[in-house]
Amino acid sequence: MVTAEYSAHHLQVLEGLEAVRKRPGMYIGSTDSRGLMHCVWEIIDNSVDEALGGHGSRIDILLHADGSVEVRDRARGIPVDVEPRTGLSGVEVVFTKLHAGGKFGGGSYGSSGGLHGVGASVVNALSERLDVEVDRGGKTWAMSFHRGEPGLFAGDAPDSPFTPFEKSSDLRVVGKVAKGVTGTRIRYWADRQIFTKDASFHLDELVQRARQTAFLVPGLEIVIADERGPERVETSYRFDGGISEFADFLAPDSGLTDTWRLTGSGTFTETVPVLQPTGAMVPTDVERECQVDIALRWGTGYETTSRSFANIISTPKGGTHQQGFEQGLMKVVRGQIDQNARKLKVGANEKIEKDDILAGLTCVLTVRLPEPQFEGQTKEILGTPAVRNIVANVVQRELTARFTSSKRDDKAQTALLLDKVVAEMKARISARTHKETQRRKNALESSSLPAKLADCRTNDVAQSELFIVEGDSALGTAKHARNSEYQALLPIRGKILNVQKASVSDMLSNAECAAIIQVIGAGSGRSFDLSAARYGKIILMSDADVDGAHIRTLLLTLFFRYMRPLIEEGHVYAAVPPLHRVIVVNPGSKPNDTVYTYSEQELHTLLAKLQKSGKRWQEPVQRYKGLGEMDADQLATTTMDRAGRTLRRVRVQDAEAAAHVFELLMGSDVAPRRDFIVSSSDRLNREAIDA
Repeated sequence: MVTAEYSAHHLQVLEGLEAVRKRPGMYIGSTDSRGLMHCVWEIIDNSVDEALGGHGSRIDILLHADGSVEVRDRARGIPVDVEPRTGLSGVEVVFTKLHAGGKFGGGSYGSSGGLHGVGASVVNALSERLDVEVDRGGKTWAMSFHRGEPGLFAGDAPDSPFTPFEKSSDLRVVGKVAKGVTGTRIRYWADRQIFTKDASFHLDELVQRARQTAFLVPGLEIVIADERGPERVETSYRFDGGISEFADFLAPDSGLTDTWRLTGSGTFTETVPVLQPTGAMVPTDVERECQVDIALRWGTGYETTSRSFANIISTPKGGTHQQGFEQGLMKVVRGQIDQNARKLKVGANEKIEKDDILAGLTCVLTVRLPEPQFEGQTKEILGTPAVRNIVANVVQRELTARFTSSKRDDKAQTALLLDKVVAEMKARISARTHKETQRRKNALESSSLPAKLADCRTNDVAQSELFIVEGDSALGTAKHARNSEYQALLPIRGKILNVQKASVSDMLSNAECAAIIQVIGAGSGRSFDLSAARYGKIILMSDADVDGAHIRTLLLTLFFRYMRPLIEEGHVYAAVPPLHRVIVVNPGSKPNDTVYTYSEQELHTLLAKLQKSGKRWQEPVQRYKGLGEMDADQLATTTMDRAGRTLRRVRVQDAEAAAHVFELLMGSDVAPRRDFIVSSSDRLNREAIDA
C-alpha cells in the first residue's frame, strides 16, 4: 500500500524533490508533451555523455505498451559504492539528491550535456515509479522509487503496493554478470498527477532527436523500439561522418559550395566556486578550453537552416556561440565584398546585411567545453560569455584562409558565394523599393492582373477567398456557384511546373506559377510579405481523383517553397468536394432527399444505414470524377458555400519534416523516390486508382 507520509530517513531528500513536484515547469519547461519528452532526454543524455567519454557505443530506447520508457546502455554503470558525505549509495544519490552527480569538475567528464546534477533526480521526482538496474563489479544491482522515495514494490505495475525504506535504503543484488560487463537500465512511468492528460511520447520527435545525436557522436548507435502499437517498430541510427554528414542531410537545396569544415579551439579563464573536501565552496580561477567544430555550406536556395549545440545539447535559441559565429561570418564576408566591390558592382550606399549572408546557408555549429553556463535547466541558450570571441576568432581565421586560398575549387566556390550574397542584397533592396506596388489594388487598378482571373468585389482582405480551380470546365460551373462579393476564381490549365526541381528563373517564367504569385500579390521567396496578400484564404479546388491530388501537391509545393508564410499562418486550404451523390427515395409525394458522401467508407456506412431503416435509393449512385460533373447548385452547396462546405486547412507543424517529404516526392533525386514507391507499394489500394 502507498503511504501518505514520507519517512523521516528521507525527509531532507524529499524536501528537495517535493519542490520539483510543486514547480515542475522550472525544471522541465512544461507539464505537457514537451515536458514529457524533456524527461526522456534527461535520462538518454546521461548515456550519451558516457558515450562521449568513450564508454559504450550503443543506447537502446524502448517505449513500452504500458506507457513506460526504458533506456539501456553498456557504459560504466552508475556507481554502487557508498558516497561518504551522505552515507547513501551512488545510485540513490543520483536519483534522490538535487545538484548531485559526476559532472561538477571532478574529472569524470571532460564535457557533458548534464551539468546541474538534477536531471535524473527530477525525472525520478516526476515519476509514479522508477526502476534502475546497474551492471557493475560482476553483479546486477537494483533499486526502485515511488515519486522520488526509495522502497520496494510488491509487483511489476506502477500502482503495485509500495513499502518505503524507513531506517536505511537497500541497493539489492538481483543477479550476476560476466566480469567486465557494465551498464545501466532505467525504466520509469511518468506521474499522471503531474503531467496533463493529453501528454504523450511523440515517436517522430524521439526519432528526429536520436538521429541528430547519432550525427553528433560519430560511431554511436541509437536504437528506438516502439512497442505501443499492434506491431513492434524498431529504428536504428549510426553515422560515422560527423557534422559534415549532418549538414548535407539538413540542406534543403542543391549545393553552391562544398561542405566546409571550420575547426579550432581557444582557452579562457573563469572564476568558479570549487567544492573542497571539507564541504566549503572556494572561488578558484580555472582555465577552460573550448573546442569549436562547424560544418557549413551554401546552396542555391534562400532558406537558412542552422543548428547549434553545446556539448551535443541542442541550443535552439542560440546563445554566445551563435552570436560569435554570426559575428565572425559577417566580418569576413563584408571584408571580402569591400575588397572586391568594383568587380562585384557594389555601390557605396549598398550595405550587406546579415540576412543576405545567411540566405541559402546550412550550418551545424558545435562547441565543447567543461561546465558551460546555460540559461535554465532546459538548456536552450548557451550563456558562457568567453565562447563568443573564441568562436568568432575560429570562424574568421578558417574562413579567411578559405577565401584567400590559391586552390582552384576554393577560388571558384568563394566567387560564386560572393556573387550570391550581392545578388541577395540587390534583391532585398529592389523588393523594398517596389513593396508598395505589391499592395492590394482596387477594382480600377486591377487591369494589370491576369485576364482569366474572375476577381471579387470586396476590399476586405480578411473576408476574401481565392479559389484556384483545375480547368476551364470547372471554372464555368464555379462562376455560377460562387458568391462574387468575396470569392475570386483563378483557373489553371492542368499540372503546373514542379518547382521543387526547377530553378527560380524557370519558376518565374512559367505562366501558371507567375499568374498565381501575381494574383496573390505578396511577392515570393525572401521578399514575400504576408501583409500584402490580396486574399485572406487561398483554396485549392481540384478533382477528387489521382490527377487532382497530383495537381494539389504541385500547388502546395509552390506555396511551400516560395510563399511558405501563407501555409505557416494557416491561409491555405484544400476544398473537399464530395465523391458520391445519393438520392434517397421518399414514399408518396414527399421530395427525395439528396445526401453527399466524401469517402468510400462513408458511402458504405450510409447505404448500410439506409438499408437497415428500410429506405431505398436511386441506382446507380452517382460517382463524381470531376468538378465539371456538378451543376452550379451542387458545387455551391457542397464545396463553395460557407454554410455547408468542408475545407481542409493545410498546416506545417514540422517544417523540417515537411521539407524532407517534399524533396522526396517532388525533388530531382530519383533513387530515393523509387525506393519509397517500391517499399510502399503493398499499401496501395488499386481500386482507388481512377484509370
